[in-house]
Order: sequence, then C-alpha cells, then structure tokens
Amino acid sequence: MSIHVVVMGVAGSGKSTVAEAIRDRLGYFMAEGDDFHPQANIEKMSHGIPLTDEDRWPWLRVINSWMVAREALGENTVVSSSALKRSYRDVLSENVDVFFLHLSGSQELIQSRLSARKGHFMPPALLPSQFADLEPLSPDENGVAISIEGDMEEMTDRAVEAVRVYAEKVFAQQEQEKK
Repeated sequence: MSIHVVVMGVAGSGKSTVAEAIRDRLGYFMAEGDDFHPQANIEKMSHGIPLTDEDRWPWLRVINSWMVAREALGENTVVSSSALKRSYRDVLSENVDVFFLHLSGSQELIQSRLSARKGHFMPPALLPSQFADLEPLSPDENGVAISIEGDMEEMTDRAVEAVRVYAEKVFAQQEQEKK
C-alpha cells in the first residue's frame, strides 16, 4: 500500500509550499491540485466568483483518479487541494487511503499572506467564502491539523514530520499484517 497525502486548507494557507516540501524531503510524487481545475473553474475564481459544489465534483474526481492510478503503480503521492468539506474529502478518498494534512490558521494571518501573493488566479476577496465552507477534520477522518503559525520552515517541518510519523505507522501495520 502506498501513502497518499492531501494537503488541505483555505487559499493562502501554504498548501503548495508544504506539498513541495513533502515531495522534496520524502520523495513523493506531487500534483498541484489547481492544475486539475477545468478552465471554467479558473475563470470563475479569477472573477471573484466562489465555486459551487457542482463546480468542484469533477475536479475532485480527477484528483482522486490520479491518486488511484499512482496507487496501482505503488507510488507515494502528495497533492494540494482545498478539500474544505467532509463530502469533498470523501470523494478524494474513494478507493484509496488518504491522509489529510489540514493547514490551519487564523483568517487574519492567511489574509495577510494571501494579500502578499502575486500571480495567482484566486483573489484574496474569496477567502471569507472559503472559511465559511471549511469543515475541519472530524475525529473519524484520517488526518491531522498542522498550525501555520511561525515561518514557512517551521510550518513545513511540522507537516513533513506528521507525514513521516503517519507513514511509519502504516508501514509498521503492513509488517504486522504479513506475520
């Protein structure tokens, strides 16, 4: 069994940065969730229009299919995706075990980081709608929340360590099942 990590959170929480750190430090195959959006979704967001559930379902299914295909190849993956709602995370984890890494921080902190970001189609004005949609991980979901407080290096260190601990647990469980 491979390890599949979805780095989740609202826009500007650091999903891409953390996914890249997991790729670079742990050697996981990485996909940028935004790359899976159809052009219609990108245009909506670029114009400050929040996506609806109907806009998101096809996007989430494509990300899921990517992970399922990588599982078939025995590859560990990391993908960034807002995964704001439980129902979205349920779609992402169909036919594949997914570990969700929720990058969590205050709206004020994320707003300041988002305002400093350049060249992204997601305008800072959509952040309140993302917080309104956000359903934090439930205790029965496979994942952890990671604080985005501090600098990027501290945040990425916490995130990579959480994935490392999870992977060790999974591999130990697999060894136990072989006995």
